Amino acid sequence: MRLLGQFRYEQRDPARFYGAVAQDTAAMVTDLWQDTNGTSQAGRTVLDVGGGPGYFAAAFADAGLRYIGVEPALREIHAMPIGAAPAATSSTAPASIRGIYVRASGMALPFADASVDICLSSNVAEHVPQPWRLGREMLRVTKPGGLAVLSYTVWLGLFGGHETGLSHYLGGARAAERYTRKHGHRPKNDYGSSLFAVSVSDGLDWAASSGTLVAAFPRYHPRWAWWMTRVPALREFMVSNLVLVLRPPAPLD
Repeated sequence: MRLLGQFRYEQRDPARFYGAVAQDTAAMVTDLWQDTNGTSQAGRTVLDVGGGPGYFAAAFADAGLRYIGVEPALREIHAMPIGAAPAATSSTAPASIRGIYVRASGMALPFADASVDICLSSNVAEHVPQPWRLGREMLRVTKPGGLAVLSYTVWLGLFGGHETGLSHYLGGARAAERYTRKHGHRPKNDYGSSLFAVSVSDGLDWAASSGTLVAAFPRYHPRWAWWMTRVPALREFMVSNLVLVLRPPAPLD
């Protein structure tokens, strides 16, 4: 509910919104690491694919992780002013110096095989034309026994249309045109170029075929509602954001 309350600030106060999302994401990833490995996440390396302008770097640094961000757009990397820390974190250090940033595409990561402990992609898969190519790259760079966490906004969920609101139920292209007429410019998340329809079923099928799936759950639902992920059709509308937790197998002793 706290995160839903922050959603209305995404466009007019991104530091407030993305700072809150970053803290929630860092907490989720560290909990997943501890649950699956039984050890502390401190000192581990997290590769964040599409992390944007520094909010996630600060949150993960606060959690004791070494942060590497991958972002294809320079404008995103430089969006946070030097010396400004995310409003939703306790840090006073500039996010811009709290991690390493690499300009690259998530669909062709410039990292060696099995080179990071945790590979994360939060709310990126719906913005690339080949989301499962992104997933395969994440698995490739993750160490055996590590974690790949792929979280994305489901197209038929309430937030699938992003800033176009519920009009995406009329069709993505139509929703983008309605937004353009109302606001005088194309939406940032423009269907067909920077926003694509990604379903729960496609994600579950791909994850199962990879042989690395550990868990799948709706990100913003309480645990008692996780059963929705198992119900075809219903899950496409009720699971607004799907988390796929993947673990490349560790070598046998």
